[in-house]
Amino acid sequence: MVQAFLHGLILALGLILPLGVQNLFVFQQGASHTSFLHVLPVIFTAALCDTALILLAVQGVSLFLLKFPLFKLILLTIGILFLTYMGWITWNDTHDTNTEAAAEKISPRQQIIFAASVSLLNPHAVMDTIGVIGTSSSSYEGIEKSLFTFACIAVSWVWFFLLAVAGRFIGRQTHFAEWRQRINQVSAVFMWLSAGAMAYSAL
Repeated sequence: MVQAFLHGLILALGLILPLGVQNLFVFQQGASHTSFLHVLPVIFTAALCDTALILLAVQGVSLFLLKFPLFKLILLTIGILFLTYMGWITWNDTHDTNTEAAAEKISPRQQIIFAASVSLLNPHAVMDTIGVIGTSSSSYEGIEKSLFTFACIAVSWVWFFLLAVAGRFIGRQTHFAEWRQRINQVSAVFMWLSAGAMAYSAL
């Protein structure tokens, strides 16, 4: 049982640690808001989306859906459109050096939509979750499978909270307003690169 838990822990860490659109968005929101409570919609949305993907992957439902070429094409198309739009919004937000005023531009509803889109509309991330976590979970049954799944989910929740906390800590530094523009630009470029990669894979 311990082996299954540690396997899920290490596997989830390996998948979630690399810098990506989802991580950048959570960090960016943590850095932009003056109150940590205002970042909670992003944290909970990202964590819940990951939880849903992990549960679908473990149950094999998502793997079944991705066997249909039309479903994959629809997922890719929506992902490309959303990431392109979000990149444009993020890039054009770089001119406001007032961190609090810039953060207020994004309502809780927009935070939830953006966080959900970068979590669910990135086919490569979805397929990684399915291919790695879904496949690995097939080695376990019963309580061991439950522990493996719990470890993967726990990593997501803890990681997003820590990422937002780190963003908030850095965002409170005196000269962060100057760096905020760079972070937004990097986030926008990552979104556009992800959209480009998806378009390339679709072709």
